[in-house]
Amino acid sequence: MESFLIFLAVGFVAQLADGALGMGYGIISSSVLVAFGVPPATASATVHGAKLFTTAASAASHTHHKNVNWRLFVPMMIAGVIGGILGVALITSVDGKTLKPWVLAYFAVMGFWILWRAYKNAALRHIRRHWMAPLGLTGGFLDSVGGGGWGPTVTTTLLGAGLEPRQAVGTVNTAEFFVSAAVVAAFIYAWMTGHWSEVSDIRDHAVAVGGLVVGGILAAPLAGWTTKHVPRRPMTFAVGLLIVGLAAWQWAQIAGWL
Repeated sequence: MESFLIFLAVGFVAQLADGALGMGYGIISSSVLVAFGVPPATASATVHGAKLFTTAASAASHTHHKNVNWRLFVPMMIAGVIGGILGVALITSVDGKTLKPWVLAYFAVMGFWILWRAYKNAALRHIRRHWMAPLGLTGGFLDSVGGGGWGPTVTTTLLGAGLEPRQAVGTVNTAEFFVSAAVVAAFIYAWMTGHWSEVSDIRDHAVAVGGLVVGGILAAPLAGWTTKHVPRRPMTFAVGLLIVGLAAWQWAQIAGWL
């Protein structure tokens, strides 16, 4: 019961950050699972299984609060699904840690760029629809490889390009449900066909999945309301600080400082 409550708290905080700021659930949850000894590929599969429930609740909340830009949603979602499936093909055959330093470097650069835009109070811009396919493809790929990365990649880039934070967060969170569903399906296929030879028994982590799901679902409605009502500049600062902090945390783990 104690372990369930710990993961419930992690899921709640992670989903509140993810739903309100557009990033954090995958990276926070995956980092905690890996710290508890779960293999990276299994952590990614576990977190995406939990995200099927949390992103569904978050997407419903953002849709209700009219935070979704449907013009950008469709190409982003389709490309994200393709990228997620490609990422699963890689992580089930190659160690995902090899790519992690490069991903973290990108996150840090974009985080500082967002903080600079918030400091300058840069004007919003019109985001072109044709950007969404390559952005979604990259985000989906990094998300499945690293167990988290959809929000930091896609939300960070959209905010850096000048999209209104409310729309960036809502659109990315809603598309994330479909990406998570595709990633879970790809993991199941790799498992059943024998392409994922190092898979550990997912049932061994049922307590973790249950806690992450329940905590995430409890936080999802609050996240949509927060996104709608928090002013643009403070939210942009919050996103920048979050992504720089997460990147620094992961770098500290790689360096052996934590």
